[in-house]
Amino acid sequence: MSFLSASYMFMVLNMNFDWLKRYMPRGIYGRAALILVLPVVTLQLVVSVVFIQRHFEGVTQQMTNNLSRELTLVLQELDRFDTRDEALKEAAVLTEGLDIDVNFDVFRTPIEIRRWFDFSGIVVTRELALGVPELIAVQLPDDRVVRAYAQTDLGLIEFEFGRGRVSASNPHQLLVNMVFFGGLMTAIAYIYLRNQLRPITRLATAAEDFGRGRRTRYKPGGASEIRAAGQAFLEMRARIERQIEQRTLMLSGVSHDLRTPLTRMRLGLSFIDDEERAPLERDVEDMQRILDEFLLFAKDSAEGDVLETDLVPFVETIVEIAATHGADVEMEPNGATVSLPIRRVAVQRGLENLINNAIRYGSRARISLIDGAKHVILRVEDDGPGIPEDQRDEAQKPFARLDAARNQNKVSGVGLGLAITADVARAHGGRLDLGESHALGGLQADILLVK
Repeated sequence: MSFLSASYMFMVLNMNFDWLKRYMPRGIYGRAALILVLPVVTLQLVVSVVFIQRHFEGVTQQMTNNLSRELTLVLQELDRFDTRDEALKEAAVLTEGLDIDVNFDVFRTPIEIRRWFDFSGIVVTRELALGVPELIAVQLPDDRVVRAYAQTDLGLIEFEFGRGRVSASNPHQLLVNMVFFGGLMTAIAYIYLRNQLRPITRLATAAEDFGRGRRTRYKPGGASEIRAAGQAFLEMRARIERQIEQRTLMLSGVSHDLRTPLTRMRLGLSFIDDEERAPLERDVEDMQRILDEFLLFAKDSAEGDVLETDLVPFVETIVEIAATHGADVEMEPNGATVSLPIRRVAVQRGLENLINNAIRYGSRARISLIDGAKHVILRVEDDGPGIPEDQRDEAQKPFARLDAARNQNKVSGVGLGLAITADVARAHGGRLDLGESHALGGLQADILLVK
């Protein structure tokens, strides 16, 4: 039963605190600041409640009780006189050195006065009421003076004395010191912690840049665990780069070695009759085209240097080149300037693959450029048959051939175009999204480039 109760309580706590996740800082600096500030504020609140409330309340209670006995003594002595003048003379003698002024000139019924934030005033009012039953009102208008009104046989009497007689002076100094030194220590701790967090952000930036195909200088630093993670990242990056280089060299070598026998085959076919030579030459051309596709796929999607590029004229140039080859391609006008650091050769290759696919499987293509808050979209739409939704992920894999989705009788492909484009998008921190074109009815391919 206890185990079930503990499990239930754990589930309740998790359920109750899930809403806090929406208000938690997203960044590591914000969370570090919260980790630093929350304990300091909690500690100050605990000290305020335990020390200020109990200590100053106890001191105020003791001082007020002493004053209550003095006021009770004065009231008892004043009851022995028949006139106010005699009572005031006796009161002057009794209160000499007590810093208490006595006055019978009260012209209206007094009311309680206390500022809402004067918490020690609550103790003063309570203790005076308990110690002096004759009191009818206590006024605490400020931190300097206290007025207490009591009912006597000679009428209402006013006692006026300093606030320092009933409560500890300058209790705010402790609060000021707590806030000042708490803020100072928090700032110092945050500066130190920021220096410890900076290597983590540098590592995250280097990893993000590498994911976008950018190789930035990075040197591990910080604590031993962070340096170990940084060194592991450098080793991983080196292994990935070696694998990419080996893959490129292998495919390039294979493609280069196959070009020689293809050239000999093309030369040998020139001695054959035209009727028999035509189908064989088409086979050789297909093999040559497949080799060219392999070479493109073998090249790294991060080929070329990262350059700041105005995408509007960049895309317009690609569209003009496609139009010169007889392609029916149009670009939506975009007067805005969209600048982004990209690898021009890789992005051009990916965009040309989409345009070629659009013309190959449809009759026309439309290019548009969408500038978002965090990314830029290069959109290519066609009026072809499109790709079913359940096959769009498969279409981005290398050597994928979707016979049902595309018109394979019209033209044959190797199945690397979308895979190359997807690699280009991922090399820029984005992705390739395939969907349905609402304008043309065919395929809509979006290259997302992260800003």
